[in-house]
Amino acid sequence: MKTKVNKLTETGSDIDYVSAAVSASVKSFRQQQKLSLDELSRRAGVSKGMLVEIEKGSANPSIAILCKVAAALGISVADIVNVTADPLAHLVAEEDIPVLWQGDKGGTARLLAGTQGPDMIELWRWEMFPSEQFASPGHPQRTYELLHVEQGELTLKVDEQQLQVPRGSSAVAKTAAPHSYANLGELPLIFTMAVAEIHS
Repeated sequence: MKTKVNKLTETGSDIDYVSAAVSASVKSFRQQQKLSLDELSRRAGVSKGMLVEIEKGSANPSIAILCKVAAALGISVADIVNVTADPLAHLVAEEDIPVLWQGDKGGTARLLAGTQGPDMIELWRWEMFPSEQFASPGHPQRTYELLHVEQGELTLKVDEQQLQVPRGSSAVAKTAAPHSYANLGELPLIFTMAVAEIHS
């Protein structure tokens, strides 16, 4: 029986899909770059033990850990969970869109699509129920997030600055700093988010 670490979601099929994709991708990209687990651990700031569990497919790393590993490998999170491709245009079917976060009330964050790294763009859809929140320690420099609220009100905090983003409004954030998203209202919150991480 597998031990699940930093569980992303309660949905078994999503856990299995994400675990398998992450396991195969991290190991493949690491070996292509001839990196030892020790070296990847040092570059990413993630324990060697966690990397071993990821490559075995017995861990479900948090979004923050996926971001660190992707940055250390010079790829995108979308590369890791297999929602990128080489053709000029490709379809990501609904059943292939992974849930990478699930809140304690049932909210979700889905990575809808993304480009290959290291310079990358990702498209996310978040649903948060009242009192749910997600916090990130921050991304590499020159990371930007564009957010649009479809329903409810988003409380966006970046470092010490806090914004209330109501339904129909958008926000732009530089997210190298610690940041968080929260639903402090009484209605469900739905927002879409584009993330651009620029290294060149």
